[in-house]
Amino acid sequence: MLDRLAENLGTLKQEFVKTYDGHAHIQEIIPSCSSEFFPINESHLKLLHEFIKKNPIYHNSYEKKIAGTLCTVYEGDINEYWLNSIKHGSSCQPFYPTWVISAYIAASIAKSLDYKELIDIGSGDGRIAYCSKILDLQSTSIEIDDVLVELQNNIVSTTNINFNPICADAIEFDYSTLNLSFPVFFIGGLPQMGGDVLAKNIIDKISNTNLKKNTCIVFAGTHSKRQLSGNQSVGGWSSLIDSHCLQVIKTSLLPTIWTFDQISDTPYIYTKFN
Repeated sequence: MLDRLAENLGTLKQEFVKTYDGHAHIQEIIPSCSSEFFPINESHLKLLHEFIKKNPIYHNSYEKKIAGTLCTVYEGDINEYWLNSIKHGSSCQPFYPTWVISAYIAASIAKSLDYKELIDIGSGDGRIAYCSKILDLQSTSIEIDDVLVELQNNIVSTTNINFNPICADAIEFDYSTLNLSFPVFFIGGLPQMGGDVLAKNIIDKISNTNLKKNTCIVFAGTHSKRQLSGNQSVGGWSSLIDSHCLQVIKTSLLPTIWTFDQISDTPYIYTKFN
């Protein structure tokens, strides 16, 4: 079902792009209700809408039928948070989030692979960790920017969904404090924008622990030629995957804010240690 949700979300996104005539800085859609075309858990769906309603980066919403599916269009502006997020010397990528519904599908895939804890590295406003929490995974959201962590804490207090925001440098953080058993780490950052440096440091930390055999690393890749350097495959992550002997176990294409104007969506690449 998750593959179907991802595929149908891609269809909705492409139809939305064709008809969107707004001028917001960012925009995304969430189906307004579960349907045969988009069979999603209704209680979870309400919580996804709640996340956006309680999130100050969004300032407008309206309903629109897209490809026969009633959706809510959300518009917002992340400029303030984008500018603040680049002030940190060890920050690997400015704040550019995935779609909330994509975050939910990505976290659901992790759960379907039997991982128990989700750690979102460079978590922005915490949407992936929020989604993992509503899916009953043990969630941890690690973000270096204090303003974004404050935003996350406000979302926690207004939604009563505690996805454990932590303001820390992910490279320096002691992961043994989280008591992990079968964790999945989401790496926030494209490989060409410093995500490879962040990923290498996290992988090196895990490689020196007993968690190695039980850990999944998820990378956000790109198929955009303007963002890829050289002829790297696997969404730009092939060199790091090969050098650390990782095995790709799943890839899912999901819409993100940075691929709104692109034909290809963002590949989320699930890997484990060989």
